[in-house]
Amino acid sequence: MEINNFFSLSFFLLLLLGVVESFYYHEKELETEDGFRGMYDRWRDHHNIEQKSDEKFNVFAYNVKRIHESNKMDKPYKLKVNKFADMSNHEFVNMYTDSRIGHLQATVPGHPHINVDPFKDFIYQNVTDVPESIDWRTKNAVTDIKGQGGCGSCWAFAAVVAVEGIHAIRTGKLERFSEQQLVDCDLLGHNKGCDGGLMEPAFLYIIEHGGLATEASYPYVGKRETCDKSKIGKDVATLDNRQNVPPNDEEMLKKAVAFQPVATNIHLSGHGLQFYSEGVYTGDCGTEPNHGVALVGYGVNPEGIKYWTVKNSWGPGWGEKGYINVQRGVRREGLCGIAMHSSVPIKYDPKAPKGDPNAPPDNFVPKDPNAPVKDDPNAPKECPSTPKDPKLRTTQRMQGIRTKLLEL
Repeated sequence: MEINNFFSLSFFLLLLLGVVESFYYHEKELETEDGFRGMYDRWRDHHNIEQKSDEKFNVFAYNVKRIHESNKMDKPYKLKVNKFADMSNHEFVNMYTDSRIGHLQATVPGHPHINVDPFKDFIYQNVTDVPESIDWRTKNAVTDIKGQGGCGSCWAFAAVVAVEGIHAIRTGKLERFSEQQLVDCDLLGHNKGCDGGLMEPAFLYIIEHGGLATEASYPYVGKRETCDKSKIGKDVATLDNRQNVPPNDEEMLKKAVAFQPVATNIHLSGHGLQFYSEGVYTGDCGTEPNHGVALVGYGVNPEGIKYWTVKNSWGPGWGEKGYINVQRGVRREGLCGIAMHSSVPIKYDPKAPKGDPNAPPDNFVPKDPNAPVKDDPNAPKECPSTPKDPKLRTTQRMQGIRTKLLEL
């Protein structure tokens, strides 16, 4: 009772301070099972979670203990009891990061670097003047954090961040574009809706199909539905090309992020990443990509640790309001494999002087906005046995009538 009264007063003070979006607990609650169970119930109320079981409680208690112990250590990052606290790491990884990126990458010719660039050289290959830090959020090129839910569509969210970024940089207008269009309609290649996908083929789909719809016209529903071309409209984001960043090269990746937000794959698993809260993550993780994210900046913290600023798609309740800072410059492939598979959408600047990396190349031919786009993969197809020539269709119908008469 004393613990509950103490926490009630503490929670009331937090209400007055207006910081109740995060879940807080007192160390005394960790001393007894009653304290843990009271915390568990408050956590469920805080996140509107109805499911309750002894198994879930045991997982919750285990996670809270590990979070508490980690935060007592001298690490450059902190963890928090977030909405995933009653999930084992295995369950969490399967639900939120199992997007089959590694499998899909392995099936693409030229693995690990998709050889699809018609202009060969990486667009930022010869850039030398690169700032020591950049944050595209402060340059009106990054929209608010979104949430993918239980759909394995991280690839679509990562691709859209990059598209929103380059669209804002070129047009001066920040808009939210549609992940759902990619989930529903980008089905002819390696992308599989809620069952995973890759960002570079998503850029190719946007190029070949006339652009990407706004989020308002084609909103996200968290599951794959039939492609609905009527939702796309004419207010779309268009691209001129796409490229992959040379793999396992953080300096080349830095050059790309200096010019625009970049879509990349990362290995997001482990206790530290599940409950990351703030700071620069320097903990353990693998290098087998299992999640699509976007790089929207880089910098150096006051302690001198270099980092990437990563936009995730797990909602604002995870990490630093939806973001994570991942240590930069520690290994060839990047921490958590962040530099292994990255790609950029390209929208040339027609006003850029010749020699500028953003200028259209000499052999570039702009796509005709009135040119027909590829068919909707979900659209009904005409029966192949039906002749397209009207005369042949008439002849076929007459033969059918004659056959019926002979049967009489």
